[in-house]
Amino acid sequence: MKNIYMNKLKCKSNLQLTLDDDFNVPDIKPDIEIIIKEQGNVIIEDIKSMNGKLSVKGVVAFNILYLSEEEKNPIHNITGTIPFDEIINVKEGCISDDPLIKCTLNDLSTTLINSRKMRVNAIINLDLSVEEIADQEIAIGMEIEDDVQFINKRIEITELIINKKDTYRIKEDLQIPTSKENVFELLYSEISANAVDIRLLEDKFSIKGEIPVFIIYKSDNEESPLNYYETVVSFSGIVECAGCNEEMIEDISWIITSKLVNIREDLDGEDRVIDIEVIMGLNVKVYEVEEPEILHDIYCPDKEIIPIYREANYENIIIKNNSKHRVNDRIKVPSKQPSILQICNANSEVKIDDISIGDNELTVEGVIDVSILYVSEDDSKPINSLQGMVPFTQSVEVKGINEDSKYDIRPSVDQLSVIVMDSDEVEIKAIINLNTIAFENVKELVITDVEINELDVKKLQAIPGLVAYVVKENDSLWDIAKNNYTTIDLIKELNNIEEDNISAGDKILIMKKTLTIA
Repeated sequence: MKNIYMNKLKCKSNLQLTLDDDFNVPDIKPDIEIIIKEQGNVIIEDIKSMNGKLSVKGVVAFNILYLSEEEKNPIHNITGTIPFDEIINVKEGCISDDPLIKCTLNDLSTTLINSRKMRVNAIINLDLSVEEIADQEIAIGMEIEDDVQFINKRIEITELIINKKDTYRIKEDLQIPTSKENVFELLYSEISANAVDIRLLEDKFSIKGEIPVFIIYKSDNEESPLNYYETVVSFSGIVECAGCNEEMIEDISWIITSKLVNIREDLDGEDRVIDIEVIMGLNVKVYEVEEPEILHDIYCPDKEIIPIYREANYENIIIKNNSKHRVNDRIKVPSKQPSILQICNANSEVKIDDISIGDNELTVEGVIDVSILYVSEDDSKPINSLQGMVPFTQSVEVKGINEDSKYDIRPSVDQLSVIVMDSDEVEIKAIINLNTIAFENVKELVITDVEINELDVKKLQAIPGLVAYVVKENDSLWDIAKNNYTTIDLIKELNNIEEDNISAGDKILIMKKTLTIA
């Protein structure tokens, strides 16, 4: 017997939360004139199971960049958190398993109540899934006597070899260029991960990519109090993964679970070193395609053998690839905003709205949310932001996909460029990466046991001992031998046949092997 291990979705739940709270401007901060940019992320602090339900506790941490009426130092920020404690109903039998919870900040917005007070609104998605390792037992052979005949069938299966969670830590020290001022106060930071590439090796996998880093800060120089710095950090490393090799198929997804930015002194005692630490949570699945031979049929000329069948359900991988698609569009600056002098920073996020199954393809519809920080032409409002959405529709070729197939598409932006067309319009060019994996559901009748009985002697005696037979369409030596209580070897020997192939119209002699029964 052989056990095939597969990953099965045990239960799934989705919950959308709307959060809001009012926040006062700290006494040490000036009044708010205009909010420039909202930034936030979801932090899960605790997950507990209780009475058939799951309690998820966390916060939405935010950083608000705003413009004041101060002439020399107009840019400031406010940080804070909105707590949440939510109960998710879970199906019976799932609560004791290790849940996978994905938190997504769908929207973060602010509303000015007055110059000293604002309301922060957040919409987050909590996606809960519980998976289990299911195994299917199939017969690949049997301990049998010499007279028992059996035939095997080769099948293709995709077996889950590794299923685990891991982390990868990126830690870098960046030196601010000499052309930039010292850091007095960090106002805003943006960190993401791009072009992440993962390759399986022997008992490990490599991971590499890029970390774009952008900061806005105040300096202690009164002539140029506001500064920004942007760079890209390349990273590469190895993660141990016992049991995998280069021939297997990886399905390793990642999210940034933590990102920290700190400013510290350099060797000269000046605040010019940026410490960044990024922790990536890895959901590691590794598959192997196998082609085992399973027991397909069995009989015995001297006994009645009844195979006991069971329907086995398993999955075969259809496709695992990364398809890249180019998109571009233009975004205009709203009439009430100052015009663009220079782009400071741009970041984006892909959101999929719909996936539909077509003829050997998946059609993906969604948008790229683009957020741009820019230096404006208005000296009284030196920095502003521009938001826009770039819609897209892309097809991913998946031969053999159907409504029963299981698939997952993880989108990302590999490259993003923002080109200033004029002071009031920019062109967005991006390359979307659609990381796709798809499985087909396969049902196969497999033999799990046999029932052995003595032959019906009267029935056997009614069958002639020697028969001349004309081969019919779709006949096989196996079927002919089984139906006539003989063996393939005996038919081949009697008819001087060397190969197992026969054709419709062939004339052969069939001798019943159980001639001793009379």
